Amino acid sequence: MSSFQYLALMGACLLITLPLELVFSARVYRRWKILVGSLVPIVLIFSLWDIVAISRDHWTYNPKYVTGIHLGDLPLEEIVFFIVIPICALLSYEAVGTVLEFFAKKAKSRRGGNDGA
Repeated sequence: MSSFQYLALMGACLLITLPLELVFSARVYRRWKILVGSLVPIVLIFSLWDIVAISRDHWTYNPKYVTGIHLGDLPLEEIVFFIVIPICALLSYEAVGTVLEFFAKKAKSRRGGNDGA
């Protein structure tokens, strides 16, 4: 196993969810200020959580599976995880909303725009 395998997995997560932005108009990357604003608290809270857990010896990271690049006490891969996974979740959430909205409009047009009132 390569020490870059985990980073490659994070890259694959971003690539797999990229079509949600392009095809389903998730509008996550296009609203980058909102994206950054939503990521900052996540990265800060979970980084602090990990730093405390590491300092208390609750867990460690196997050097065989990380690059060895650390930002403070945290391996680079952990910080990348805290950024990538929320982005993928936001892309999925927004894409599902777009699809549901599409089908709701389609159903409404089939009813002739009548709400039943």
